[in-house]
Amino acid sequence: MTAIELRLGPRPDEPGPPIGQGPQSYSPEVTERLAADAAVIIARYPSARSALLPLLHLAQSEDGYLTPAGISFCAAQLDLSTAEVTAVATFYSMYRRTPTGEYLVGVCTNTLCAIMGGDAILESLEDHLGLGAGETTADGRVTLEHIECNAACDYAPVVMVNWEFFDNQTPSSARDLVDSLRAGEPVTPTRGAPLCTFKDTARILAGFPDERPGSNDSEPGAATLAGLRVAQERGMEAPQ
Repeated sequence: MTAIELRLGPRPDEPGPPIGQGPQSYSPEVTERLAADAAVIIARYPSARSALLPLLHLAQSEDGYLTPAGISFCAAQLDLSTAEVTAVATFYSMYRRTPTGEYLVGVCTNTLCAIMGGDAILESLEDHLGLGAGETTADGRVTLEHIECNAACDYAPVVMVNWEFFDNQTPSSARDLVDSLRAGEPVTPTRGAPLCTFKDTARILAGFPDERPGSNDSEPGAATLAGLRVAQERGMEAPQ
């Protein structure tokens, strides 16, 4: 595959592993704690099964990825079969099937980011970390992935850490980023909230409050607003 070909999903040679690793069931204490959180989530929906996606994030916040225990838990909460839950869990790329580090470092390799250097960044990180996309460092700190478009083409090439943006990256800046993550040094995203761990991110995605400072204060940058600015300068208006 060339750098500019679209990558709309896993390539045929990387279908992703089945969900089979990790605990097969939770202890009664963990089940009780998760069930209390699940009840809060399910109550938000007129149909209980509509809560499946956030429940999968809740399970992922427990283990850092989806395990047989997490799948069984979600199925029991919604009166679904484990096959039904697994079918949904394996469809979406944000649900992890293998153990994931504290920081999921995703390098966008879709068309524009690839043209602007995304493929070079991914190759550089693979060499620097001594692992391939989808693998985790031995210290459990960083999992490296190539990801699809995250609607940040105006700041390409983009690297995301636990879904927070690091814009206009280079191979050098990306290497510095993962080194800081592994060393436990403070790392500040280009925009958005301060970083938290992958498990904490999953809990936020499950729908629980995001109490990080600035989590709801992000403003669009100059590159994002460039098209609007040009349109205004030219007196252009949207059709009525």
